[in-house]
Amino acid sequence: MFSLPCIIFAGGKSSRMGEDKSLLPFGGFSSLSEFQYERLMPLFQSVHISTKSADKFDFNANFILDPAEVDYAPTAGFVSALRMLDEDRIMVLSVDTPFIDERVFQTLIDADSGELDAVIAKTQTGSHPLCGIYHRSLLKEFERMLAEGDHRLGKLLSNAKTLYVEFSDEEPFANLNHPHEYKDAYERFDSKNR
Repeated sequence: MFSLPCIIFAGGKSSRMGEDKSLLPFGGFSSLSEFQYERLMPLFQSVHISTKSADKFDFNANFILDPAEVDYAPTAGFVSALRMLDEDRIMVLSVDTPFIDERVFQTLIDADSGELDAVIAKTQTGSHPLCGIYHRSLLKEFERMLAEGDHRLGKLLSNAKTLYVEFSDEEPFANLNHPHEYKDAYERFDSKNR
């Protein structure tokens, strides 16, 4: 078990999907959120779901709510998570990446050190800011960004002590942004687990 908490980010708008992707059924569970929560629970010290509202979910979990006055923005989730948890670092994962596995988490954790602010997964297509480790050292900067309405994670990471960890396999990092990507992932998971 990894000795840090994992935060599942499930508070986005899902505008490209056309409906809330965190609530789409997946892997035998009523929602992608529940699938992610249940599969990550045995791996991490604790698992939490970052969201605007816990009311939309039909299962019990550790929820971390965004500040009510903030529109959809990951910076709100980071501020709430780092304020609520006493940990020096958190693992974050977007709800729509169901194929990121234990090996990816282990590689990121092995690459981490106390001198860093963040350790972020990177593949040939680019970096994956919602798959990585963030340190408490970034809280003040997240708070500033939130207060100013600046939600550019890439900019934050480029100005911080960030280590990008290269992964050659693109497959685990597939995002389910559009209906066809969700359908493909649903079928891929189904055929792998028959």
